[in-house]
Formats: sequence, structure tokens, C-alpha cells
Amino acid sequence: MSIKIDTVLFDLDGTLIDTNELIISSFLHTMETYFPGQYEREDVLPFLGPSLKDTFEKLNPEGYEDMIKTYRAYNLANHDLLVKSFEGVYETVRTLKENGFQLGIVTTKLSDVVQMGLKLTGLDEFFEVIVALDHVEKAKPDPEPLLKALDLLDSSPDRAIMVGDNHHDILGGKNAGTKTAAVAWSIKGRAHLEQYHPDYMLEKMADILPILGV
Repeated sequence: MSIKIDTVLFDLDGTLIDTNELIISSFLHTMETYFPGQYEREDVLPFLGPSLKDTFEKLNPEGYEDMIKTYRAYNLANHDLLVKSFEGVYETVRTLKENGFQLGIVTTKLSDVVQMGLKLTGLDEFFEVIVALDHVEKAKPDPEPLLKALDLLDSSPDRAIMVGDNHHDILGGKNAGTKTAAVAWSIKGRAHLEQYHPDYMLEKMADILPILGV
């Protein structure tokens, strides 16, 4: 008999809330500050997903901490101007909550900015657990943040699914032993995610409901 999934872990940026323009503009602002004239929009798309430390340390080993501060200052100042909801996410998450699913967020953002995004989009009422970058030693795709969220929810990998827009989410789920679902509205494109073989591909967030038997 198969075990029923009763726990859903979500990535935040690009999955639940549309932070794409905020993140891209934050990267462009930072790169223009430190590497003037060297980076265009398409050049920063690969930066979406990994932690800021992973991205900036490779580019500027001596000065990456200052780059992180520059990024975060711009990101916070422009957050509410550029962040918006994805269609159907609020309704789907509310339906999952109403049907008794345990819901958590696993993200590479810091927890204070996570709360800003959830409050802005009205999603803050639904999640029992948030595991942010400042709660763990290692970020996705390491299994640590997913396993921490499951532990806090008193759940287990065989009862959970990880939903995300980046290969770090899919690999994180696989490394932790959960089922995985990729979202086709990822800014990196559906084909990018398919090569990591998620268990499911969601065309819209409501597609997860029949998968979970709702």
C-alpha cells in the first residue's frame, strides 16, 4: 500500500510569489555597482536559485560580503514595488490548508524578507514552518533544510513533496527523499527543470490538487 502524502514543502521565490523582476533588478544593480557595463539581464538569470554567497563568492572572493549587502539593501528598498502573486497560488494553498495538509516553506532567502513576501501576498496565514537560509548550515540542494522542515512538522520524506521552480529544489527533494514537483512557470524554463526529472510538472499551481487526491 502506498503512503499518502500529507506534507507539502514549497520554495518561495518564483514558485509561490513572483519575485523575478525584484531579483533580476537587484542583481543588475549589484553587478553594475561592482562590474560596470559587464552584465545584461540574460547574464544574471543563472544567479536565480543559488544562495547569494554561492553566487557572489565565485565572482568576487575578497569582496562578496559587500556585494551581498548591496544586493540586500536594494532588494529590501524595492520589495513591495516589484513583488506580486502568481495566479491561483493563494487559492491552491488555502485549499491544501483546508484539507489538512501540513505546509512548509524551504527557501534560500533570509527569514525577514520571507515574511515580507508572505505578508504582501496574504500567504502568511497558511504556513506552519519556514526554513530560511539563516536557519541552516547548508542550503538546497543539500537535504538539510528540507529535513529540518519535515522534523519541525513531525513528518517524514516518504509523506512529503517538494515544489519548486529551480533545479536546486528538485535536487534538494531527491536528496532528502521526498517526491518532487517542478513549476512550468519557472523563469529558467520548463526544459531546464525537465532534465532533473521531477516526479511531476505543474502547469499551474492547482495541478497539485489532483496529484494529492484533493
